Amino acid sequence: MLKEIVAVFIGGGIGSVLRFLLNKIEIVSENNYPYSTFISNVVGCFILGLVLGYFIKNDSNNSILFVFLTVGLCGGFTTFSSFSNENLQLLQSGHILSFLIYTLLSLILGIMFVYFGTIFYKNL
Repeated sequence: MLKEIVAVFIGGGIGSVLRFLLNKIEIVSENNYPYSTFISNVVGCFILGLVLGYFIKNDSNNSILFVFLTVGLCGGFTTFSSFSNENLQLLQSGHILSFLIYTLLSLILGIMFVYFGTIFYKNL
């Protein structure tokens, strides 16, 4: 159990730093569309799919590396709290269309990219 906790903290720390660095190159549009969160969540979903594909293919999802990469790294890199906060900000500022596009694209593409990642790795 201690190994898993350490793996989550180290992986989460690395993922959080990568997310922070991506946020530093934020592209701001006229309607303050949160591109960095959107990009990190979609890329993180694809990475998660690759990791899941690897562990499914090798039938070894009970390792410390699995916890490090999925819960730690991907969990630290993607962020539901930022996603939720940015959605709230879009709603409060009256950007209803941006809110709808951001929410739907994030959810649909997130699920698709996890799937694509698993399929991509399984077919290697």
